[in-house]
Amino acid sequence: MIKGLKKWRLFSLLAVFAVFLAGCGQEEISTFQPAGQVAKDQFNLLLLSSGIMLLVIIVVVAIYTVALVRFRRSKLGEDHMPEQVEGSHVLELVWTFIPIVLLLILAIPTVHYTYKLGDVQAMGAVDDEGNAENLVVDVTAKLYWWEFEYPDLGIVTAQELVVPTDEKVYFNLIAADVKHSFWIPAVGGKLDTNVENVNKFYLSFEKESEGLKDGVFYGKCAELCGPSHALMDFKVKTLPRDQFDKWVVAMQGTQDNPVVANADGEKVFAQSCIGCHAVSGVGETGAQGPNLATFGDRNRVAGFLEHDEENLKDWIRDTQKHKPGNTMPSFSEDQISDADLDALAEYLMGLKVAK
Repeated sequence: MIKGLKKWRLFSLLAVFAVFLAGCGQEEISTFQPAGQVAKDQFNLLLLSSGIMLLVIIVVVAIYTVALVRFRRSKLGEDHMPEQVEGSHVLELVWTFIPIVLLLILAIPTVHYTYKLGDVQAMGAVDDEGNAENLVVDVTAKLYWWEFEYPDLGIVTAQELVVPTDEKVYFNLIAADVKHSFWIPAVGGKLDTNVENVNKFYLSFEKESEGLKDGVFYGKCAELCGPSHALMDFKVKTLPRDQFDKWVVAMQGTQDNPVVANADGEKVFAQSCIGCHAVSGVGETGAQGPNLATFGDRNRVAGFLEHDEENLKDWIRDTQKHKPGNTMPSFSEDQISDADLDALAEYLMGLKVAK
């Protein structure tokens, strides 16, 4: 019996540790290490609500403990009748007034930040020459990948969002198929992406991603959207403004490098892939598959596999094995030979704009 109780005590201790460990995370994906003003505001609200809940728990446990100790049957006897407080106007006012005060303490900053973070009036601001004053990114969520268009810059990319630091970045969010949710845990969010309905908000990125694991922040789909929902990741590179401007120029320069059937890999791509994928970062959005102009710069294949040629070839051979329900077809040896697949993988890994 005693041994059994000890085991249960150990189990309870492990359960408590599991709760705390569940909140641990790396800086690039942790909500507890905010990397932008929006994330800081949301984190402060989290601290406030947690503090209120902790205060309520402490008070309730204290009252409960006092009642247990002070009014024990063995201490007061079987026939003791405690003071009856039924109908006490004082107590009714106290336990009505206190919750109202606590709710107001939480509600006032919550409403303030809700309106503050929803203020996107500056999204359409232009200077005297008609140029946009703020960076706007159109985000389209698709099963199971993300498309990022910079409408004022004339460029588009996929799976890796690139933004400047120390300024607001405005987002238009929409979904192409089913409901998704855009979330960068370390920077802020999350906001749903709906079909035929654009949601708008902004984020600020105060920390460069270069020093992080893999050199990126991690983004997630936070709405159950299908069998591969858990694998619908994207990455975020944050750069100083001067480096971001260089990246934009490099992306705009990809239009001068169209796919031509000369190298073996380009030939295979032109025959098998170009119907769904683009390798120019300049052009219209809406392609069936992700834009591959920066594929060689990414750190993941399909959003979650290690970025190497073997995983890329394995992905092309059997996409459903890795991401069930995704819309990309698999290519057998009858469709793409092993030699052609090697050439295609080498070609795709060479698609880079970062220097």
